[in-house]
Amino acid sequence: MTAVLAAAVLLVATGCSSGEEKPPGDGPRRPGASTSAPAAPSASASPSGAPAKGSVRVVSTVAQGLKSPWGLAALPDGDLLVSSRDEGTISRVDAGTGKATVLGSVPGVAPGGEGGLLGIALSPEFAEDHLVYAYFTTASDNRIARMLYDESRPAGQQLGAPDTVLRGIPKGLVHNGGRIAFGPDGMLYAGTGETGDTGLAQDKESLGGKILRMTPDGEPVHGNPEADSVVYSYGHRNVQGLAWDAEKRLWAAEFGQNTWDELNVIRPGGNYGWPEVEGRGGGRGDFVEPVAQWRTSEASPSGIAIVRGVVWMAALQGKRLWRVPLAGERTAAAPQAFLEDEYGRLRTVLAAGGDRLWLVTSETDTRGTPEAGDDRILLLEVR
Repeated sequence: MTAVLAAAVLLVATGCSSGEEKPPGDGPRRPGASTSAPAAPSASASPSGAPAKGSVRVVSTVAQGLKSPWGLAALPDGDLLVSSRDEGTISRVDAGTGKATVLGSVPGVAPGGEGGLLGIALSPEFAEDHLVYAYFTTASDNRIARMLYDESRPAGQQLGAPDTVLRGIPKGLVHNGGRIAFGPDGMLYAGTGETGDTGLAQDKESLGGKILRMTPDGEPVHGNPEADSVVYSYGHRNVQGLAWDAEKRLWAAEFGQNTWDELNVIRPGGNYGWPEVEGRGGGRGDFVEPVAQWRTSEASPSGIAIVRGVVWMAALQGKRLWRVPLAGERTAAAPQAFLEDEYGRLRTVLAAGGDRLWLVTSETDTRGTPEAGDDRILLLEVR
């Protein structure tokens, strides 16, 4: 543990990591909400049907004044659940008024560095079982637990005791991963980090630096690369974005170190190269190449969502929202940037139905420069 902690501290001290780990102080935001973007190829539509060029319109500010928001989940009635990384709480946001009401705290959360209460997801059977899943850091590890959400209980006491479904994911000051999502197959997926101990990413016996696939009870799934393991893909540095396209392909966003951040299409058993390769490796080794890559100063990607054949990627250090139209397992046009420096660091995106998208900012996580109203949940119209 001492060696892992020392490695994590060294990464922070030397700045050898992308925006999730870098300190604030890279300039003020601009006011307003421009929808301008860099030039893209002139084709009017991509093979997926998505326009090669897109647009973003901020429809409304759904909520503001949130503290270190991280995970987001949509309830069947349209309200939202949001997790607070540093406070260890889950709140319900009224979609009409924006009022946030704390449902309860998650016992055992030990915030620190990039750890704390991270991603959340609703059970695929939420209408019947009312279970909320959470990925969080404890004093000893990262783990995934589920809790009963009981609306009949008093506010602040509506979350039941955590039932841990998976424990033993390595923790660190940095690179804790944290995104969880249920896939089209009804299985639970989790993106993890290598905690700054780069060797964990290539170690198939470790849960660090991986994408994990498990049953809702935390058990290995038939069809996983190894029958007795929840490891689905490996060679990752720090995965915080997971989403599926219309063809049920899994896509993931990953933090690079000094050079390249990545958007990957995930193949069962695939080795994504870290720490041997950062970004495209020119065919070196048996590594899966990223579909798209960005300089770390322009991205440091956290959440992703897919809307009508387009990946929308929230950028922390880049302080912008990236649009990536897809054509199968390739990009259909050059990525476009929107909302650059308009709302600061961007943490999470979630499809809101139709052409709409929820976007969560991340200025109060100790790495940003908070302004009045931070942090926010925005509702966007995207094309």
